[in-house]
Amino acid sequence: MADQINSLEELGTAAGVEAVVEETAAPREPVRDELGRSYATGKRKDAVARVWIKPGSGKVTVNGKDMDKYFARPVLQLILRQPFQVAGVEGEFDVMATVKGGGLTGQAGAVKHGISKALQLYNPELRAALKAAGFLTRDSRVVERKKYGKRKARRSFQFSKR
Repeated sequence: MADQINSLEELGTAAGVEAVVEETAAPREPVRDELGRSYATGKRKDAVARVWIKPGSGKVTVNGKDMDKYFARPVLQLILRQPFQVAGVEGEFDVMATVKGGGLTGQAGAVKHGISKALQLYNPELRAALKAAGFLTRDSRVVERKKYGKRKARRSFQFSKR
C-alpha cells in the first residue's frame, strides 16, 4: 500500500499528467447604463416585465402607478419585496417597471423575476443569495392549451349512457 494516492494532485502526477491549476473565474462586472441604472426582463406565465433599478429610497413604480395602487393585494406586494429582503437591500433601490400580458399574479411574478435579475446585474455580489432563493430561475409553467374533442385541456365532455 505504499502507492496509495491521497489527493488529486498525486493522481495527476501518478498518471503522468501535469496538474493544471485553474484560476478562479473572472469576477462578474456590474452592468449599468449611463444613468446608473440596471435593466432586466422578467417573465412569468404570459406576463413580461421590463424592469429598471437605480439607487434611491425604495419607491416601486409599475406602469406609471405606485406599487400599492397597481398591486392592491398585500400578497402581491409581498412577492415584489422578496428579492430585496433576500438580498438585504430593502429601501435602497428605486424600481421602474412596465408589465404587459397575463393577470396580476403573473405580472407580480414577472416583476419579481426582473427585479432579481436587475439586482444581480447591478451588484454581482448579491447573485449567490438570489440564486439560492431561486429568484433568478424563470418559472416555465404556463397554461396548457385546449385540445380538440375535449371541453378544456384535459377535461372531457360529460358521458351520457342514454
